[in-house]
Amino acid sequence: MDNDTAANLMSQLGNPTRLRIVRELVRAGKTGMPVGEIQRRLSVPHSTLSHHIRLLCSVGLVRQVRESTVLRCSVDYDRIEGIVRFLTEECCVYEKAPTIG
Repeated sequence: MDNDTAANLMSQLGNPTRLRIVRELVRAGKTGMPVGEIQRRLSVPHSTLSHHIRLLCSVGLVRQVRESTVLRCSVDYDRIEGIVRFLTEECCVYEKAPTIG
């Protein structure tokens, strides 16, 4: 993952409503949760929720699947784990580097 991709993903998570959506979906596990259930749990107007879910889907953090009349959302765990890897991949590299001077 490059800096621009990571920054874009994290900027989407920087919105409180979108962060709450992702956290609810993480709690739901791999099966995800219907949009109506997310709306009920977060008390967010449908149009607002749709807007935020669309943005999360556009960067690949959330997936949507239609099941008859139900739209089910789930977190893309590979994408979330990619952000964590990106943030920690160079952990402690300066501790291992020789000191100059």
